[in-house]
Amino acid sequence: MIFNAGIYLYLGQAKALEFFTGYVIEKSLSVDNLFVFIMIFSYFHVPRLYQPKILEWGIIGALVMRALFIWLGIELLEAFHWMIYVFGAILIVTGFKMAFGGDEKIEPEKNPLVRLVRRFVPITKRVQGDRLFISKRGVRSATPLFLALVMVESSDVIFALDSIPAVLAVTRDPFIVYTSNVFAIMGLRALYFILSNVMGMFIYLKLGISFVLAFVGVKMLLADTRFEIPVHF
Repeated sequence: MIFNAGIYLYLGQAKALEFFTGYVIEKSLSVDNLFVFIMIFSYFHVPRLYQPKILEWGIIGALVMRALFIWLGIELLEAFHWMIYVFGAILIVTGFKMAFGGDEKIEPEKNPLVRLVRRFVPITKRVQGDRLFISKRGVRSATPLFLALVMVESSDVIFALDSIPAVLAVTRDPFIVYTSNVFAIMGLRALYFILSNVMGMFIYLKLGISFVLAFVGVKMLLADTRFEIPVHF
Protein backbone atom coordinates (compact mmCIF):
# COMPACT_ATOMS: atom_id res chain seq x y z
CA MET A 1 0.00 0.00 0.00
CA ILE A 2 2.92 2.36 0.69
CA PHE A 3 4.36 1.58 -2.74
CA ASN A 4 0.92 2.10 -4.29
CA ALA A 5 0.70 5.47 -2.54
CA GLY A 6 4.08 6.39 -4.03
CA ILE A 7 2.79 5.54 -7.51
CA TYR A 8 -0.26 7.71 -6.85
CA LEU A 9 1.90 10.65 -5.82
CA TYR A 10 4.49 10.42 -8.61
CA LEU A 11 2.63 8.80 -11.52
CA GLY A 12 -0.96 9.75 -10.90
CA GLN A 13 -4.30 8.18 -10.03
CA ALA A 14 -4.65 6.13 -13.22
CA LYS A 15 -1.32 4.31 -12.75
CA ALA A 16 -2.05 3.76 -9.05
CA LEU A 17 -5.38 2.16 -9.94
CA GLU A 18 -3.69 -0.04 -12.55
CA PHE A 19 -1.08 -1.17 -10.03
CA PHE A 20 -3.66 -1.98 -7.36
CA THR A 21 -5.88 -3.83 -9.84
CA GLY A 22 -2.91 -5.81 -11.19
CA TYR A 23 -1.78 -6.64 -7.66
CA VAL A 24 -5.22 -7.88 -6.59
CA ILE A 25 -5.51 -10.04 -9.71
CA GLU A 26 -2.03 -11.52 -9.28
CA LYS A 27 -2.52 -12.12 -5.55
CA SER A 28 -5.87 -13.81 -6.19
CA LEU A 29 -4.40 -16.10 -8.84
CA SER A 30 -1.31 -16.85 -6.75
CA VAL A 31 -3.41 -18.33 -3.92
CA ASP A 32 -4.07 -21.33 -6.17
CA ASN A 33 -0.30 -21.85 -6.30
CA LEU A 34 -0.37 -22.71 -2.60
CA PHE A 35 -2.34 -25.89 -3.25
CA VAL A 36 0.33 -27.01 -5.70
CA PHE A 37 3.15 -26.17 -3.27
CA ILE A 38 1.49 -28.23 -0.54
CA MET A 39 1.19 -31.23 -2.89
CA ILE A 40 4.81 -30.86 -4.05
CA PHE A 41 6.18 -30.75 -0.49
CA SER A 42 4.01 -33.69 0.49
CA TYR A 43 5.13 -35.78 -2.49
CA PHE A 44 8.84 -35.22 -1.82
CA HIS A 45 8.40 -35.47 1.98
CA VAL A 46 9.94 -32.03 2.55
CA PRO A 47 9.87 -31.24 6.30
CA ARG A 48 8.13 -27.99 7.20
CA LEU A 49 11.44 -26.75 8.65
CA TYR A 50 13.04 -26.70 5.17
CA GLN A 51 10.07 -25.47 3.16
CA PRO A 52 10.94 -21.75 3.60
CA LYS A 53 14.26 -22.26 1.79
CA ILE A 54 12.55 -23.88 -1.19
CA LEU A 55 9.96 -21.11 -1.31
CA GLU A 56 12.66 -18.42 -1.15
CA TRP A 57 14.58 -19.88 -4.09
CA GLY A 58 11.30 -20.47 -5.90
CA ILE A 59 10.35 -16.81 -5.50
CA ILE A 60 13.74 -15.64 -6.79
CA GLY A 61 13.38 -17.84 -9.86
CA ALA A 62 9.79 -16.68 -10.36
CA LEU A 63 10.85 -13.00 -10.35
CA VAL A 64 13.37 -13.67 -13.10
CA MET A 65 10.97 -15.73 -15.21
CA ARG A 66 8.11 -13.28 -14.77
CA ALA A 67 10.33 -10.45 -16.06
CA LEU A 68 11.03 -12.51 -19.19
CA PHE A 69 7.37 -13.43 -19.70
CA ILE A 70 6.21 -9.85 -19.16
CA TRP A 71 8.70 -8.51 -21.69
CA LEU A 72 7.68 -11.19 -24.19
CA GLY A 73 3.96 -10.60 -23.64
CA ILE A 74 4.24 -6.83 -24.10
CA GLU A 75 6.39 -7.26 -27.21
CA LEU A 76 3.84 -9.66 -28.71
CA LEU A 77 0.96 -7.27 -28.05
CA GLU A 78 2.89 -4.33 -29.49
CA ALA A 79 3.91 -6.25 -32.61
CA PHE A 80 0.70 -8.22 -33.12
CA HIS A 81 -2.39 -6.52 -31.75
CA TRP A 82 -4.52 -9.58 -32.49
CA MET A 83 -2.62 -11.44 -29.75
CA ILE A 84 -4.91 -9.71 -27.26
CA TYR A 85 -7.71 -11.98 -28.50
CA VAL A 86 -5.46 -15.02 -28.14
CA PHE A 87 -4.62 -14.07 -24.56
CA GLY A 88 -8.30 -13.41 -23.81
CA ALA A 89 -9.32 -16.77 -25.22
CA ILE A 90 -6.61 -18.54 -23.19
CA LEU A 91 -7.90 -16.96 -19.97
CA ILE A 92 -11.53 -17.88 -20.70
CA VAL A 93 -10.66 -21.48 -21.59
CA THR A 94 -8.44 -21.81 -18.51
CA GLY A 95 -11.18 -20.40 -16.29
CA PHE A 96 -13.71 -22.82 -17.76
CA LYS A 97 -11.41 -25.81 -17.27
CA MET A 98 -10.63 -24.76 -13.70
CA ALA A 99 -14.32 -24.39 -12.86
CA PHE A 100 -15.49 -27.66 -14.37
CA GLY A 101 -12.33 -29.77 -14.43
CA GLY A 102 -11.21 -32.24 -11.82
CA ASP A 103 -8.73 -31.76 -8.99
CA GLU A 104 -5.12 -31.03 -9.84
CA LYS A 105 -2.68 -33.91 -9.61
CA ILE A 106 1.04 -33.66 -9.06
CA GLU A 107 2.94 -36.22 -11.13
CA PRO A 108 6.66 -35.40 -10.86
CA GLU A 109 7.59 -38.57 -12.75
CA LYS A 110 5.93 -37.02 -15.83
CA ASN A 111 7.51 -33.59 -15.43
CA PRO A 112 10.09 -33.09 -18.25
CA LEU A 113 12.50 -31.12 -16.05
CA VAL A 114 12.36 -33.65 -13.23
CA ARG A 115 12.93 -36.49 -15.68
CA LEU A 116 15.88 -34.61 -17.18
CA VAL A 117 17.44 -34.08 -13.75
CA ARG A 118 16.93 -37.73 -12.79
CA ARG A 119 18.57 -38.82 -16.03
CA PHE A 120 21.79 -36.86 -15.62
CA VAL A 121 22.10 -36.24 -11.85
CA PRO A 122 22.17 -38.88 -9.07
CA ILE A 123 19.36 -38.34 -6.55
CA THR A 124 19.52 -39.24 -2.87
CA LYS A 125 16.59 -41.16 -1.43
CA ARG A 126 16.29 -39.01 1.67
CA VAL A 127 16.38 -35.33 2.55
CA GLN A 128 19.84 -34.29 3.76
CA GLY A 129 19.04 -31.38 6.04
CA ASP A 130 18.35 -28.22 4.05
CA ARG A 131 20.96 -29.02 1.39
CA LEU A 132 20.06 -29.11 -2.29
CA PHE A 133 23.23 -31.04 -3.22
CA ILE A 134 25.64 -33.27 -1.33
CA SER A 135 28.99 -34.82 -2.18
CA LYS A 136 29.67 -38.37 -1.08
CA ARG A 137 32.74 -40.36 -2.09
CA GLY A 138 33.49 -37.86 -4.82
CA VAL A 139 30.01 -38.09 -6.32
CA ARG A 140 27.83 -34.98 -6.28
CA SER A 141 24.15 -35.83 -5.88
CA ALA A 142 20.95 -33.80 -5.72
CA THR A 143 18.55 -34.23 -2.82
CA PRO A 144 14.73 -34.46 -2.92
CA LEU A 145 14.73 -30.77 -1.93
CA PHE A 146 16.30 -29.91 -5.28
CA LEU A 147 13.65 -31.92 -7.13
CA ALA A 148 10.97 -30.10 -5.13
CA LEU A 149 12.54 -26.78 -6.17
CA VAL A 150 12.53 -27.88 -9.82
CA MET A 151 8.82 -28.69 -9.50
CA VAL A 152 8.08 -25.34 -7.84
CA GLU A 153 9.90 -23.45 -10.61
CA SER A 154 8.27 -25.41 -13.42
CA SER A 155 4.83 -24.94 -11.87
CA ASP A 156 5.40 -21.17 -11.80
CA VAL A 157 6.00 -21.23 -15.56
CA ILE A 158 2.54 -22.73 -15.96
CA PHE A 159 1.01 -20.19 -13.57
CA ALA A 160 2.67 -17.34 -15.46
CA LEU A 161 0.88 -18.39 -18.66
CA ASP A 162 -2.37 -17.39 -16.93
CA SER A 163 -1.35 -14.55 -14.67
CA ILE A 164 0.75 -12.49 -17.12
CA PRO A 165 -2.00 -12.23 -19.76
CA ALA A 166 -4.44 -11.37 -16.95
CA VAL A 167 -2.46 -8.33 -15.77
CA LEU A 168 -1.76 -7.28 -19.36
CA ALA A 169 -5.52 -6.85 -19.68
CA VAL A 170 -5.21 -4.06 -17.12
CA THR A 171 -2.08 -2.27 -18.35
CA ARG A 172 0.85 -2.67 -20.72
CA ASP A 173 3.17 -0.46 -18.71
CA PRO A 174 6.16 -2.77 -17.97
CA PHE A 175 6.86 -1.03 -14.66
CA ILE A 176 3.29 -1.45 -13.38
CA VAL A 177 2.98 -5.02 -14.65
CA TYR A 178 6.27 -6.18 -13.13
CA THR A 179 5.99 -4.40 -9.77
CA SER A 180 2.44 -5.68 -9.22
CA ASN A 181 3.76 -9.19 -9.93
CA VAL A 182 6.74 -8.71 -7.63
CA PHE A 183 4.65 -7.63 -4.64
CA ALA A 184 2.11 -10.41 -5.19
CA ILE A 185 4.81 -13.10 -5.48
CA MET A 186 6.90 -11.84 -2.55
CA GLY A 187 3.90 -12.23 -0.28
CA LEU A 188 3.44 -15.87 -1.25
CA ARG A 189 5.94 -17.23 1.28
CA ALA A 190 4.22 -15.63 4.26
CA LEU A 191 0.78 -16.44 2.88
CA TYR A 192 1.74 -20.10 2.48
CA PHE A 193 2.55 -20.59 6.15
CA ILE A 194 -0.58 -18.72 7.23
CA LEU A 195 -2.96 -20.74 5.07
CA SER A 196 -1.23 -24.12 4.58
CA ASN A 197 -3.04 -25.71 7.53
CA VAL A 198 -6.50 -24.45 6.58
CA MET A 199 -6.47 -24.74 2.78
CA GLY A 200 -9.22 -27.36 3.00
CA MET A 201 -11.64 -24.62 4.08
CA PHE A 202 -11.34 -22.80 0.74
CA ILE A 203 -13.86 -25.00 -1.07
CA TYR A 204 -14.89 -22.24 -3.49
CA LEU A 205 -11.39 -20.97 -4.24
CA LYS A 206 -11.05 -22.55 -7.69
CA LEU A 207 -14.52 -21.36 -8.67
CA GLY A 208 -13.62 -17.82 -7.63
CA ILE A 209 -10.30 -17.88 -9.48
CA SER A 210 -11.99 -19.30 -12.59
CA PHE A 211 -14.42 -16.36 -12.52
CA VAL A 212 -11.53 -13.88 -12.27
CA LEU A 213 -9.76 -15.51 -15.24
CA ALA A 214 -12.91 -15.59 -17.37
CA PHE A 215 -13.84 -12.00 -16.48
CA VAL A 216 -10.40 -10.69 -17.38
CA GLY A 217 -10.47 -12.77 -20.58
CA VAL A 218 -13.78 -11.15 -21.58
CA LYS A 219 -12.27 -7.74 -20.83
CA MET A 220 -9.45 -8.46 -23.29
CA LEU A 221 -11.86 -9.62 -25.99
CA LEU A 222 -13.92 -6.43 -25.60
CA ALA A 223 -10.86 -4.14 -25.58
CA ASP A 224 -11.51 -2.72 -29.08
CA THR A 225 -15.28 -2.43 -28.82
CA ARG A 226 -17.62 0.19 -27.39
CA PHE A 227 -18.36 -2.25 -24.59
CA GLU A 228 -14.80 -2.10 -23.20
CA ILE A 229 -14.70 -2.82 -19.47
CA PRO A 230 -12.85 0.00 -17.59
CA VAL A 231 -10.14 -0.79 -15.04
CA HIS A 232 -12.07 0.65 -12.08
CA PHE A 233 -14.94 -1.79 -12.78
